[in-house]
Amino acid sequence: MPVVVVTDSSAALQPDLVERYGIRVVPLHVLSGDADFREGIDQVPADLAGVTTSAASQNELAETYAEALDSSGGCGVLAVHISRQLSGTWEAGRQAAQTFDGRVRIIDSQSTGMGLGYPVLEAARAASEGADLETVYRRSVDVASRGHCLIIVDRLDQLRRGGRIGTAAALLGTALAMKPVLHLVDGRLVLKEKTRTTTKAMSKMVDAAVAYAGLDRTAVAVHHMHAPHRAEAVAQQLNERIPQISDLVVTEFSAVIGAHVGVGAVGVVVCPEPVAHGDDGDSSTTLN
Repeated sequence: MPVVVVTDSSAALQPDLVERYGIRVVPLHVLSGDADFREGIDQVPADLAGVTTSAASQNELAETYAEALDSSGGCGVLAVHISRQLSGTWEAGRQAAQTFDGRVRIIDSQSTGMGLGYPVLEAARAASEGADLETVYRRSVDVASRGHCLIIVDRLDQLRRGGRIGTAAALLGTALAMKPVLHLVDGRLVLKEKTRTTTKAMSKMVDAAVAYAGLDRTAVAVHHMHAPHRAEAVAQQLNERIPQISDLVVTEFSAVIGAHVGVGAVGVVVCPEPVAHGDDGDSSTTLN
């Protein structure tokens, strides 16, 4: 049996890919009043204003890891999760994995959305080819290290309240009607550039994505929160300006991420592809 790959619902993977590769997806939680909605399982409220979110618990992760390990026939489990700077899920997973004697390995993707999804898919492809746990781990880490995630939001209030961005950056976003371009650095959401309009912010985000892509074959994802027209416009520009797009997907943010970025947010994930796969590689810079 192949290695089984586990992730969490913030990856926003397409259901057909989850099914094709047998990926196990642990739900994150949306909390509204006394109600606890498991993303991807329960019907999450359409209006996310005022809701809070919660990581997957250690027990939830341990149960999923145990089921995945059993399905692997003992070959092992690779769990790739949302950045530890954005959620407590990775830490809960690390604690849960300690009971499996090295047969469950954990990666902090230092990202979310398809910044998480691409290393998950790389791991799943490697597993489907019969790679052992160490090789699956290395290939996933390699792809995670290549990803770049950019985002623009209409307002920074929700990110500030949720602790996903510093107070100083949040104040900058309201000063003089600034529209900042944000990006993930070492898993943390920080300011990349400030602009005065949403149009300029989107243009700067596209420019940065094109620069990150370079001339290599590149997978690109455009995420949005109830802003399909903005997302399609960004996707069209990226498709025209990145010559070697190998995959382009446009999809909504997961509800858990959407609760923090707010309506109107648009994000881009750019992930240049590795030239070739190999079993050699230094995992000293691994993301866990």
